Amino acid sequence: MGREFVLGMTALGAGLAAIGCIGGGIGTGNATAKAVESIARQPEASGKIMTMLIIGGALSEATAIYSLLISILLIFVGVK
Repeated sequence: MGREFVLGMTALGAGLAAIGCIGGGIGTGNATAKAVESIARQPEASGKIMTMLIIGGALSEATAIYSLLISILLIFVGVK
């Protein structure tokens, strides 16, 4: 296989890995919307809801960061 083909497939793989960043944004947005809705319905539970929102947001953004890391590794370290 030619070097150009391998470089092209590496770029394609990096683009597909970067799509995983979209999931983090969608997940965090949905979680925030539901948290605001829950606090509006039950204000006395806002402390517990905010705690769970922060934990869930951190986990959701961690997947986006891993996707970004994989795409950067594929671009800069993948083919020499």
